[in-house]
Amino acid sequence: MNPSLENSRTEQVAAQSGTRVAMASSIGAAIEWYDFFIYGTAAALVFNKLFFTNLPPAIGQLVAFATFAVGYLARPFGAVLFGHLGDRIGRKTMLVLTMVIMGVATFIIGLLPTYSQVGLWSPVLLVLMRVFQGIGVGGEYGGAVLMAVEYAPRGRRGYYGSWPQVGVPAGLLLASGMFSVLSLLPNEAFLSWGWRIAFLSTIVLAVIGVYIRLQVLETPAFIKIKQAQEESKVPFLDLLRTHPKQVLQGMGMRWIEGLTFNAYAVLAVAYATQYVHVARTVVLNGIVIGAAFGVVLVPFYGHLSDRFGRKAVYGTGVLAIALFTFPSFALIRTGSTPLIWLSIVLGLGIIYSAIYAPLASFWAELFDTRVRYTGVGSVYQFSGIYASGLTPLIGVALIEYTGGAPWAFAAYMVAVALFSLIVMWFVPETHHKDIYPATSSDTTRTAAAGLASGRPA
Repeated sequence: MNPSLENSRTEQVAAQSGTRVAMASSIGAAIEWYDFFIYGTAAALVFNKLFFTNLPPAIGQLVAFATFAVGYLARPFGAVLFGHLGDRIGRKTMLVLTMVIMGVATFIIGLLPTYSQVGLWSPVLLVLMRVFQGIGVGGEYGGAVLMAVEYAPRGRRGYYGSWPQVGVPAGLLLASGMFSVLSLLPNEAFLSWGWRIAFLSTIVLAVIGVYIRLQVLETPAFIKIKQAQEESKVPFLDLLRTHPKQVLQGMGMRWIEGLTFNAYAVLAVAYATQYVHVARTVVLNGIVIGAAFGVVLVPFYGHLSDRFGRKAVYGTGVLAIALFTFPSFALIRTGSTPLIWLSIVLGLGIIYSAIYAPLASFWAELFDTRVRYTGVGSVYQFSGIYASGLTPLIGVALIEYTGGAPWAFAAYMVAVALFSLIVMWFVPETHHKDIYPATSSDTTRTAAAGLASGRPA
């Protein structure tokens, strides 16, 4: 057979496999993020009224958002635990296990009794399930990203790596859409049993997600390391020893991403309903529209990052959010439905997607295969504590401090955006980097070939 024809067919098969794996990663990630995000929406609308009724309303809201942050505190543990196993055992097995953990924890939240029924046991059980949610999604992200990136054809890692990123707006779309529909119920019915449907329905999604992930194969990059028996014995320690600068760089770039997302997806719900006094369906429908834009634009921005570089796309998005933050909150403050939607769609759907889309491939390209699962997961989840989990708390505290005005929080967002831009400046461009692992056996074969041919290896 013609060698060039054989190589072409091999590349076609790899591309088809990569497409199938990327879609599987995207669907699985969407289900996982749906589970994680319905908690954030419920924290803004429900939990302060049912699980913290012994506290004044403003304090109850802060405590509800504190339990939301607990999930982010648990995510680094999931990243280290499943990163260790994913870098030693494989990516696929961890993705199935994290899906099961997330699905079961979310389903149980839908069954929990309220404070009026069992007292303090109610918030304790709620926080415990939130911890398991955090562990599940903490271990899931790195594996989902690597399944797509390590299967991607040459020169397409940004596009393929963006598909697991689609899971975030898709999960948010499902979560906000679910609560938007449930909010059509009378308020008493919504608070009594309606909100539980969002959590209980996850059992069906979890079964679908597990089935999809069982159909994919392990990545070629990890198989190569496994066959050469060159897996890291303790990936997290190896990561800190060999890639400390990359970890800090990734975490710095992540700050504005997590802050932007939670400002629009979580804090905007509480701000618009409690301070501007608009109906919750207005904000939720705006988030649904913004998330729908994200589902379409994230792969597009991923594609652009393959053409123009990760830094160009990411940096443009960060600069845009720095310029748009103050006008954005001014639009929400008007109380006008079209202007609130415009703010959320531009901020969450169009600008945020440019920040988020290239990061999966960008982070994967920063780390070697032996510690890549741990590296990507650690960057995303450790930074999530301050970048995402604390955002609603910080936002409500700043808004309360300024008497219901959002300007102090907007200034905080602009400062973080400038910080992330500075960090990006010192990170090398990676979109042309070769990330396929070179093992010691490859080096031995290359040297032997060089000696046999009389050429230096």
